[in-house]
Amino acid sequence: MDQMASNQSPKGLLFEQFANVARALGNGHRLDIVEHLAQGERGVEALSERVGLSIANTSQHLQQLRRAGLVTSRREGKFVLYRLSDDSVLDLLSALRLVAERNLAEVDQILRGYFANRDNMEPVAREELLERSRGGLVTVLDVRPADEFTQGHVPGAINIQLSELEQRLDELDPQQEVVAYCRGTYCVLSFEAVAALRGYGFTIRRLEDGYPEWKAAGLPIESGS
Repeated sequence: MDQMASNQSPKGLLFEQFANVARALGNGHRLDIVEHLAQGERGVEALSERVGLSIANTSQHLQQLRRAGLVTSRREGKFVLYRLSDDSVLDLLSALRLVAERNLAEVDQILRGYFANRDNMEPVAREELLERSRGGLVTVLDVRPADEFTQGHVPGAINIQLSELEQRLDELDPQQEVVAYCRGTYCVLSFEAVAALRGYGFTIRRLEDGYPEWKAAGLPIESGS
């Protein structure tokens, strides 16, 4: 331990490490990467394509997240797969979101604009969706890409991506309420799906958050197509 570190109190040393975690999250691209990794393991190539960054840039962001203890990795053959360290990372993102919602006018403006224009109804709680889906009272719609759906999804969910929605309307019962979900609370895919299906006359709401939070809550999941 160097002289500067030895002069710090144990609390000061801890706060420095907490600050390292905060700095790792202090980048919009890294938050986007975390959201994608919350859906399941990814290699750097697949992840870079999904977040729209170069492989080199994505790799640099991943290393910063890994050094902060937010991401871990494993080797499978010649590939390295990344995933979130544990569900506490989701708790951290949730706390960050709540603080921003309550205290930043810019966040409130965005929520009242884009998001409220597409859906300003109260979302469905996880436990309510579980109960209603088990009773066959609701159609659960997963609008994430097919590979994310295959890694894990809400039991009984139908996977229809936005680009396929108009062509696959006959798979949805117009007499039954639809509940859509995506990657998280403000995943735009679910908001766009709600707006589109309401335009077609469907009764539809969103899940209160997304698949990662559902899984972290210990609720049942399925995998496969």
